[in-house]
Amino acid sequence: MESEKNSEALAKDYCWRSALKSAISKNRRDAHNRYLQLATVRPDGSPAVRSLVFRGFDADSATLAMITDLRSQKVAEIATRAKGEVCWYFTHTREQFRLAGTLTLTGEGDEDQHARQALWSSLSDAARSQFYWPAPRLPLDDETPVDERGLTFKVENPPAVFLALHLGVLAVDHLRLRGQPQSRWISKLDASENWVNEPVNP
Repeated sequence: MESEKNSEALAKDYCWRSALKSAISKNRRDAHNRYLQLATVRPDGSPAVRSLVFRGFDADSATLAMITDLRSQKVAEIATRAKGEVCWYFTHTREQFRLAGTLTLTGEGDEDQHARQALWSSLSDAARSQFYWPAPRLPLDDETPVDERGLTFKVENPPAVFLALHLGVLAVDHLRLRGQPQSRWISKLDASENWVNEPVNP
């Protein structure tokens, strides 16, 4: 009975959003901690994973913002299955977050252009320039010109290939490897859109 009470207290006090924001803050000194791995499913059913840069939270703090190129393979994968999972390991605090949910893409002409524009405005010139490069994964051609406007000008409006990518989180697996014993929480959004947290064995 005492064990159940302790478990309930742990679950009540835990909030994955606060824990993630704390991890981001504590690991800010190392630039590599901005990179997370996003897994999707290819149209043939095989898995695909790649590293992306975390660009911030939406207002609800339950949606992660990233960016991508309309010409990238992940766009077709998301169009086929809009489910994805992020794995994010923080080296300084030795903790891992796995965040699963629904992926949405916002491109030119879609709603919520404000969020897309804000992401574009936050990029460096070097990051913007990549969206003017030739299409990714095509054979390398030294004669293909690269539009350098992103390097030489402040392009205020994003090109059509620039997409905002958001993960609306529905489930979180948070593992803390530091400390003895290690700790782990599973959080899920229930049918009433309330977060249910459960401390589990690491």
